[in-house]
This record gives sequence, C-alpha cells and structure tokens, in this order.
Amino acid sequence: MIRAVAARLVVPLLLASASAVPDQGAQHPSAAELLDQFQTSTVFWKQFEVAKAIVAARDTKVLPQFESLLTHEDRHLRGNAAFILAGLADPRGFDVIVAILADRSERRAVYEISSVGRPWVQGQIREDRYYAAHLLGDLKDPRAIPILVPLLKDPDVNYIVPWSLAQIGDRSAIQPLIGTLSDRDPSMRVLAIHALEDLKASEALPKLRELLTDNERCNFDKLESVAHAAQSAIARLSSEK
Repeated sequence: MIRAVAARLVVPLLLASASAVPDQGAQHPSAAELLDQFQTSTVFWKQFEVAKAIVAARDTKVLPQFESLLTHEDRHLRGNAAFILAGLADPRGFDVIVAILADRSERRAVYEISSVGRPWVQGQIREDRYYAAHLLGDLKDPRAIPILVPLLKDPDVNYIVPWSLAQIGDRSAIQPLIGTLSDRDPSMRVLAIHALEDLKASEALPKLRELLTDNERCNFDKLESVAHAAQSAIARLSSEK
C-alpha cells in the first residue's frame, strides 16, 4: 500500500520537475511539431508537458486533431487530449476529464499489473481516476471544486485531492480542507495542511494549533509528522497575516 501511495504522490513532482526553465534563445516549436511530439510520446507525463505547450500556444486550429482521442481506451491519453481542449476553452475537455473521474467501467487499456503478474483492471481504474483528479488541479478551473471536495473521502483518489484543490486556488475549498484535518489517516491530515498553507488559509490556524501534539506520521516522502507539518504551516500563515 505504501509503495502504491508513493507512486501516486510522485506524479505532481514529476510534472513539476519536467517544466524546466526554457532556454531564452531557443525557438518555440511550431504547432505541427508539438502535435507530432504529442502523438509520438509514450510516457503520459511527458505527453502532458507537450499538452501544456500546445495550450500555451493558443492555436485553436489544432483542436480537431484531438477530438478522436476523447474516447480512447487509454484514459491517460484521453485525459491529456481533454486537457488541451479544456485549456483552449472547448467545454468538451472539462466534461471528459470529469467523466473519467466517475468512470469505473472495465473496458479500458490496462497497464497496471497485479502482485501475481497479471493485468489488474481495478488498479487501472484507480490510477485513471487519480490522474483525472490531478488534471482537474492542473486546469485550475473552479468548477472542479464541488466535484473534488466529496473525493476527500474516496480512498482511490483522496491523496491527490488536497493538491488539486490548492492548485485551483479557490477559497471555497478551505473549509472542507479544515475538516480533513480530522481525518483518521495521518497522510490525509498532512496533505490537507500543505494545501491550506498553499491557500494561505489563516482561518485554519486554530485547528492547526490543535495538531501540534499529533506525532503520527504520513506514509510518503520524508514520513513527516502531522505536528511538524502543522508547525511549519502555522509559522508561514502567521507571518502572512
């Protein structure tokens, strides 16, 4: 379970580290070059970096090239294509990502492997839904807030939800995240603390102070304790008041 959690939590880090500072003297790829890069990429997070570049280019003429991918059996590929549409103001993109998040059908491309070395459909369903929740954070669309908040209690995707809510940056997520500070899972408490810190949620300070004696540890990264995360957040939030 810990290994699976760590693998999921590393996704935001991979996507962040892939965004290297561009060479100021380099020429930007053309729309045709970006499209070719997207189509030939075999690693979903590298493909996502290309998707972000396509959105940044603001060329809506490329949209027809991605329409056929909106029903692709590979939900990561489908989600990346949908991200492009959503980023270029095509409403179908947001709707497709939300649909992936709700999709538990077994007809899909399966890359997850079970402990006995066989294709693992249920594991793939979880990973596809998790990635969709991540994409909603990347989109930074406030319409995703009421979709994501109930998923703070969904064990398949809850670990990415605080990050996504923080990325969206809408303050309507603050109270649900404060509620998550009482979650039974110390990892969720730590993730909620980080999200509240990113949202500059000073109203969370009273609850954060209650966690200064909570020495349970999360099960990812540096195995940070809840108390340490709370102490760091209190210091930052207090300095910003």
